[in-house]
Amino acid sequence: METYKIDEVSKVTGLTKRTIRYYEELGLLMPTDRTEGGMRLYTQEHIERLKQIVSARDVLGFSLQEILDFVQLRETFEGHRTSIQNTEDAQQKRHHLQEVERGLAQQLQMIDQKMETMAQFRKEREQLHQRIKDAIRNTLP
Repeated sequence: METYKIDEVSKVTGLTKRTIRYYEELGLLMPTDRTEGGMRLYTQEHIERLKQIVSARDVLGFSLQEILDFVQLRETFEGHRTSIQNTEDAQQKRHHLQEVERGLAQQLQMIDQKMETMAQFRKEREQLHQRIKDAIRNTLP
């Protein structure tokens, strides 16, 4: 498996080395392997995760806490998946699934709220754009 030093990851993702380390401290990024000298080594999986974080933060407008919630839910789901597959108790399976379902429902609600806010913001910009176009049209002979 190919590994990358933090300088290389920084260039590819557009994040500073400090930000990458901070994301790791927050738990947004899984811990890295290290060289004998203690230098962090990143994989392509780390780079993809960082790109997803940047997209969620910059494009979708999610806070770092919201992104962390998404990451934790995913990890919880992965943990529950193993538990669900390994248990015969239907009640326990149902309980695990309900926990994951509640978390997903909350996240979907948050996404819907953000989409609604973005749609309203876009509508306001469209109205302003139209008023400016009308003003331009009315000021020209």
